[in-house]
Amino acid sequence: MEVRFLGRVNSNFYLMEVQEIDKVSSITRKEFESKYLKPSRPVIITDMARQWPAIEKWTWSYFKQVVGETTVPVYNNTRAGAKVPVNGGDGFMKFGNYIDQISLGPSEWRIFLFNLFKHVPVLKQDFTFPEELLSGFLKSYPMLFVGGKGFIAHMHYDLDLSHIFHTQFLGRKRVLLLHNNQSQLIYKMPSTVESAASFVNWQDGVHTKSFPALKYAKGYTAILEHGDTLFMPSGYWHHMQYMDSGFAMSLRAIPAGLSAKFNTLYHLLGMRGFNNMLIKVAPQWWYDYKRKFARNQAEKAISALISVNHPQQVQPFF
Repeated sequence: MEVRFLGRVNSNFYLMEVQEIDKVSSITRKEFESKYLKPSRPVIITDMARQWPAIEKWTWSYFKQVVGETTVPVYNNTRAGAKVPVNGGDGFMKFGNYIDQISLGPSEWRIFLFNLFKHVPVLKQDFTFPEELLSGFLKSYPMLFVGGKGFIAHMHYDLDLSHIFHTQFLGRKRVLLLHNNQSQLIYKMPSTVESAASFVNWQDGVHTKSFPALKYAKGYTAILEHGDTLFMPSGYWHHMQYMDSGFAMSLRAIPAGLSAKFNTLYHLLGMRGFNNMLIKVAPQWWYDYKRKFARNQAEKAISALISVNHPQQVQPFF
């Protein structure tokens, strides 16, 4: 396993300590549970989806044919401002027109959490859920993610805390993943699933002058290619950059256990509702407060690391 250690690029930037995500061609349930699910580690399964009809069938032209006239919400490449609610779209366009746009080259627009299969149910025949590895799949909610070359999905973890099998179709995508126990070090903001830090071009160095705790964070990375399926355990932070125009599909499974289900409900109902309420009634104050709180927590995490000189002591911070 390749590990790239942190180091100074210049006075403002450091390279993060990251390791390559494990890749396997196939895996048994026993191996999956012992090596990845229980220890909460990501893995890329390269051959899981290669027998699906979708691998060859799903193309830009096919999607234009079956769902090109459907109007979809699109999201721009700018990080949310003070008055933007959670998952608020930035505009709408027909899916076919969107495909034409991103096929021409770099684009600032992305389609996020699009349930294509609600519009074209027959597409569910083109893939299978990996129930040989995991139970609890949300079979009504396979989600499509589409983006133009250069688009960035900024650092976050998923609100419903699902385990995710994310299969890449057209194009390549660079991913950076971090366990949720790194939350304080990457400036998690309260009542959100977002980081206050910037990870744009993180592979060239993170801005540790503005976000000094990032030099202590440890992550995983890989470039996803056509047919790769990435398993992301519940609560994993992820930052994704589209190296080419392309799309991927996520299959989601709710973690087992009553406490996990209560945590999901809290995120979906309590936390998101509270955050959106404050965005509505006190947007600028809340925007500034979240970032100040994140910095205070990061400073505490740095102090704890320095005192014990052991990064693994940082605790989960849901």
